[in-house]
Amino acid sequence: MNFILERLRNPVNNLLLDIRFWILLFFIIRLHGITRPPLEFAHNWRQTTVCMVARNFLEIDANIFYPRLDIAGEKTGITGMEFPIFNYLIYTVSKIFGYEHWYGRLINLIVSSFGIWFFFKLIQKYFNLEIAKYATFILLFSIWFSYSRKIMPDTFSMSFIIAALYYGTNYFENSSKNINLFIYFILGSIGILSKLSSAYLLSIFILLILNNQHSIRTKFNFILTSILMLIFPAIWYFYWVPHLVQSYGFWHFFMGKPLVEGFNEIILYWSDSLKKFYSSGIKYIAFVFFILGILQAIYDKNKTYLCVLAISFCSFFIIMCKSGWTFAHHEYYIIPFVPVMCLLAAYGLSLIKNNLYIYLILIIIGFEGFINQKHDFRIKENFAKLENLENSLDSFSIKSELIMINSGLFPTPMYFAHRKGWVETNEKIMEKEYLEAAIKLGLKYVVILKRALGTEIKLDYPCVFNNEDYAIYRVANSISGNTN
Repeated sequence: MNFILERLRNPVNNLLLDIRFWILLFFIIRLHGITRPPLEFAHNWRQTTVCMVARNFLEIDANIFYPRLDIAGEKTGITGMEFPIFNYLIYTVSKIFGYEHWYGRLINLIVSSFGIWFFFKLIQKYFNLEIAKYATFILLFSIWFSYSRKIMPDTFSMSFIIAALYYGTNYFENSSKNINLFIYFILGSIGILSKLSSAYLLSIFILLILNNQHSIRTKFNFILTSILMLIFPAIWYFYWVPHLVQSYGFWHFFMGKPLVEGFNEIILYWSDSLKKFYSSGIKYIAFVFFILGILQAIYDKNKTYLCVLAISFCSFFIIMCKSGWTFAHHEYYIIPFVPVMCLLAAYGLSLIKNNLYIYLILIIIGFEGFINQKHDFRIKENFAKLENLENSLDSFSIKSELIMINSGLFPTPMYFAHRKGWVETNEKIMEKEYLEAAIKLGLKYVVILKRALGTEIKLDYPCVFNNEDYAIYRVANSISGNTN
């Protein structure tokens, strides 16, 4: 009997010690509610803009160089944004299976899971197995836990960058294998194009370029490849994005602000900016070990940890200053720096020599991360009602008719209405001249949200639909009408 138990115990232990098991397990856990619409409270607006572009590729024009949104009023909606690789993957899957918004969730979850695996391999290569496991667990429990299943390009992009780091370092280890340099080029290009700010982490290669152990030829080939890798993202973001905005008259994509202005905003909102690191990024307990890891690295004069931290933070601080107020008030802007924090937190955790205590702390870190993000796996009832907008409008209008919705800056309801038009505030809609001008441009209906993303106002136009969540007014050919 003991022999049988021992034979059973060893495979179980091996499984539990294999980080791939945990990555797969948390992949499965995050499949919960994967088919739900992007209506969770946190950043539903960001997700629906991704979905708009993907759906328009399918329904209007599949040219990847002309992404378009639905909130540009009477305009085409073509505008500058991140290079829509993520959106195009959603479109490609939809072309085969028919459109569903949740494809984006699944694609991001798959790519981000591979990104976490490459993160583990990269850390294990330059540190040790224990540090790699601890860092990977902390990353799994971090803000990546929820955002890796959102229809957003942030963890998607960073996953390609982390994989590019892995293959780039492989090239430095064996420069005769040019395939590693080629894979680095491809993965890095996808990562940067998907989210420009993710490129900051590639600054880590400074350590290898300055290392005298590598030949001049190896460094030259790598630097040249890196320059070539940056050419198309530079053309896209600094030429094509402004060109689209100017040519089609619709601005949407935030390209940052002057560094000095952004720096002043970071200082002005220093408390909110700092909160992104300890509250949004890896939560409180892991952040304590992140600080311990920094202090221990300073005490040990561990140049590897300190150089990684210094180079990555200086590079990331530029991103922070380019973002300014936006960084301080949007939690997902911390996502690119979280892997670095997880590495230092793992180093801090490794100071504890009792494995039982380490596992207990990891469980507590995981519990804290889950509790603080579990709300992202459910949709509030009033938000869920927005999914009915399309059916309500279809009962008396066609999809080509322009509408206006009182959701302010939120494009979410327009996506679920499956229409094009304007999103405005109540105050703007109440302006008679503005509404009449929109009617002349083709506005047919105004949707007044009552509970989610809007508050009720009454218009002096025929109300063609009304329930507890929204009212719809027909405004076409009623220019003489007044708003109350």
